[in-house]
Amino acid sequence: MENLFGKTAEEVGRKLAFENVPAYRARQITSWMYQKGAKTFEEMTELPRSLRGALSDTFVIDRGRMLEKWNSADGMTTKYLLGFSDGVAVETVLMRQSYGNSICISTQAGCAMGCAFCASTLHGSLRNLTRSELLDEVLFLEEKLRAEGSKVDTIVLMGAGEPLMNYEHVLSFLRLLHEPYCLGLSYRHMTLSTSGIVSGIKQLMTEGIPLTLSISLHAPNDEIRTRLMPINHRYPVREVIAAGRAYGERTKRRVTYEYILIAGVNDGAEEARELSRLLHGQLAGVNLIPLNPIRERDWARPDEAKITKFARILTERHIAVTVRKEMGTDIQAACGQLRNQYMEKNAAKL
Repeated sequence: MENLFGKTAEEVGRKLAFENVPAYRARQITSWMYQKGAKTFEEMTELPRSLRGALSDTFVIDRGRMLEKWNSADGMTTKYLLGFSDGVAVETVLMRQSYGNSICISTQAGCAMGCAFCASTLHGSLRNLTRSELLDEVLFLEEKLRAEGSKVDTIVLMGAGEPLMNYEHVLSFLRLLHEPYCLGLSYRHMTLSTSGIVSGIKQLMTEGIPLTLSISLHAPNDEIRTRLMPINHRYPVREVIAAGRAYGERTKRRVTYEYILIAGVNDGAEEARELSRLLHGQLAGVNLIPLNPIRERDWARPDEAKITKFARILTERHIAVTVRKEMGTDIQAACGQLRNQYMEKNAAKL
């Protein structure tokens, strides 16, 4: 049977044409699924019993299930592994911040980008996540927060996968999330993070939605970035920076450049000065991310003095800079770590 979860009200309305159902019923159905957490059509008590029966005979509400859960010691970060009907598992993370609840979701099962510092890429990419699966990641956490009297305040597409390589599903998901019968979440509370897919950035800036764009740069020149990110062969630093500048000018939204700090690789004073020259005059800021070590990579985070010096050099050159607050280090909240452990554990049972 066909899954109705993840469909827009308009799509649900078209599916109901066989019953000559009034258009407003589609809004009721989507509201029950997305705002009230209905897992079956029988729970939708606003609907006539005959319609509930017809829906149950024809459609399903197919949701993922929780496979694993890790809580950080400070209670601020919880990482979940969700499993879908075909056996694919993905990570989603809840971060309780001073400004509200932020969630980080995956857009692909695994990742094919091959970034040398990231656990998500170790098993490659299995497939894109669908609109319904992307929405499931968000609503899974929204329902848990709602039970606590809280809600999702911001989302970041910064988990496993490259969002702009799953463009159609991701954009339709974001539009659905914005709908008042879904979460009604402002686009300004959504951040899309990309490894620098220039063609996708150019397309995104024409969509007319004020998303915050975050670009994983991680190096100020092609030599270092190619070592860290194979995608740099296709989209070198200058092209990525030019696309980021164009996005900021077109949307009037500040672009954030993510810069992971790896000891002895890209954390020197010269790299900081080179980065400041690269971003001079752009509507942009830099988010410095001290490396969250993963057991599969023999790299280390810089010491605090190195991090502070790097940030100071940028600030002195009038580049807006933040240093990401560490969250979930004790539960290995870096992308891909929980999924990798789950895959290895279950492979060992076979």
